[in-house]
Amino acid sequence: MPQKRRSQSWTELKQAGNECFRAGQYGEAVNLYSQSIQLLEKSGQKKKEDLGILYSNRAASYLKDGNCSECIKDCTTSLELIPFGFKALLRRASAYEALERYRQAYVDYKTVLQIDWNIPAAHDGVNRMTKALTDIDGPSWREKLPPIPTVPMSVKESLAQAASLAPSPQQNSTTDNKKKAPGPEAVKKAKALKEEGNVFVKKGEHKKAVEKYTQSLGQDPTEVTTYTNRALCYLSLKMYKEAINDCDEALRLDSANIKAFYRRAQANKELKNKKSAIEDLNSVLKKDPNNMAAQKLLQEVQKMK
Repeated sequence: MPQKRRSQSWTELKQAGNECFRAGQYGEAVNLYSQSIQLLEKSGQKKKEDLGILYSNRAASYLKDGNCSECIKDCTTSLELIPFGFKALLRRASAYEALERYRQAYVDYKTVLQIDWNIPAAHDGVNRMTKALTDIDGPSWREKLPPIPTVPMSVKESLAQAASLAPSPQQNSTTDNKKKAPGPEAVKKAKALKEEGNVFVKKGEHKKAVEKYTQSLGQDPTEVTTYTNRALCYLSLKMYKEAINDCDEALRLDSANIKAFYRRAQANKELKNKKSAIEDLNSVLKKDPNNMAAQKLLQEVQKMK
């Protein structure tokens, strides 16, 4: 007789969800995180932090899948369990932004910067929301904002310690992948090296461009466009896994980056990862429905066997 399959624990389901997330299987990740949440809640164990992380992880999967409303719900639940969790705040901000709820997005991005000033995605988000709200409401846009909560110092200290210990679903190991903001001199050097890389791209010398972009990222590992530029070179060099890694990093810094989604889709197409390519192209088209290149590539991918 065949052996009865052992039931998975909530931790095993969470780990399986993390693996699906890393593989770009966001729908399956949602399913696994949901099962893990259900098991943990039924167990009666008062593990608020574990539950908060699970809801935040599921929110990340919803966000990647373009389900912004569910992402916001899960982030809000996560924040009730772990007040001022910066990952949940960032994910909710991205979802608000995608839904054009710019005031709420601004508040969440600003709250993240109270927790950690060195998060490039939050700075970029504040800049985007400032521009959008100025265009909509004019110079007095700040008067229409919801209140921005003040993060207590005790929360900042405890979250900083927790962030150094707890991996997120995007991470491939227990190491913290957060990049520190570079100084002015490093930014200047990085920009010059990136420009040299751009010149090589125009000449079709992609290997030399990769070298320059890599040197640039050594100076400033927070510049999103350098990752997407290097990903373009890797595509030209048929180094598809490397291209995906760079797009992943770009999306970690800017979760709404269309170029990163599109170039990752191109790489996944070449690697015959049909489902992942379609998911990325759908993400592009949700943000830019008239993107002809994405429409064309999606048609090509859908014809793949």
